[in-house]
Amino acid sequence: MAKIETIITDHLDVWSSAIKQRNSQGRGSSKKQELYGIQKLRELILELAVRGLLVPQQETKASSERLVDAMKLAKVNAIAEQRIRKAKPLPKIDAEETPKIPDNWSVMRFGDAFNVINGRAYKKHEMLDEGTPLLRVGNLFTSNQWYYSDLELEPDKYIEKGDLIYAWSASFGPFIWDGEKVIYHYHIWKLDFYKAECLDKYFVNIFLQVITEEIKASGHGIAMVHMTKEKMEKLVLVIPPLEEQKRIVAKVDELMALCDQLEERQENNIAAQQQLVEVLLAALTQATDAEAFQQAWTRLATNFETLFTTENSIDQLKQTLLQLAVMGKLVPQDPNDEPASVLLEKIAAEKEKLIKKKIIRAGAKLAPVEENQHGFKLPDGWVYARLGNIVSR
Repeated sequence: MAKIETIITDHLDVWSSAIKQRNSQGRGSSKKQELYGIQKLRELILELAVRGLLVPQQETKASSERLVDAMKLAKVNAIAEQRIRKAKPLPKIDAEETPKIPDNWSVMRFGDAFNVINGRAYKKHEMLDEGTPLLRVGNLFTSNQWYYSDLELEPDKYIEKGDLIYAWSASFGPFIWDGEKVIYHYHIWKLDFYKAECLDKYFVNIFLQVITEEIKASGHGIAMVHMTKEKMEKLVLVIPPLEEQKRIVAKVDELMALCDQLEERQENNIAAQQQLVEVLLAALTQATDAEAFQQAWTRLATNFETLFTTENSIDQLKQTLLQLAVMGKLVPQDPNDEPASVLLEKIAAEKEKLIKKKIIRAGAKLAPVEENQHGFKLPDGWVYARLGNIVSR
């Protein structure tokens, strides 16, 4: 266990330094940088949690088998009391499906622990501007637009604060609802415990987050991946002893809070670095003489490996190099070079020949470039010219 703790806590600089450019397509955050390392650290923490590797195993004879038996009995009773419909028994869990977990953990089909209840589809005329809020998948992820309903529905079509739910279509994943009483849409499941005393809902939420990431990773770029109810009910749910479930949840909360701090610090570092890169690159393009340019370049060169670590900063460097090239600041000036004014005269003469041969049209005469149109001061021997006087349109 000490080794796992070391991997997570002793290498935080490595986790937090991994950054990649965010895909600009699609909805969601407008941030250009994605803290990829911290994202992967979060996924690792959750994965270790549901494999029994995040907290030390305590020496105890307590097993979770009794929890499994109690939940299965609760389901049988619910069927007998006609609170749920009797369905086809779920298949037994074979050895290939059983994950490697601690000896005192157990496994069971998700559908033997939870009644997976579908929400309701709504017609346009049922979606109103007032009444009971209607929770849709978009409200869980990206949308602040709410609809309401005045329908009186059976109790299992409402979600209360603290309920465990799962959005299963397009954008999908588990949530513990933290809002007011709502009606939920067809693309959301309410996960109703058969025996709530046997499971910590926060541990189940962790388990479902891991499963969700596995499904997303198996999509191979397919946009519309989702969970089916049959697949959800057949999931192999790992069951630690109840006290260990609570210890795992507490440790996950602790480490996720650390990730939050790392993320905030890294975002601040990125913002400061970005500002510094902009200032130092601007000093290059704005240098008025060779000495100022050399000083600006020395400052960049001295801190090069620290400054240019993100795609955005490297892109800025590329743009600056192009800018320096057209300003005449990228290579030394050779006083023996033929002045650009002579080159323009040659181009003008060649243009006249082509006009006389009717290979190109003369076109309207272009106005000279006025001094107030100069973007920057040119080196000796350089001149400003209209593009139309150089190339054929």
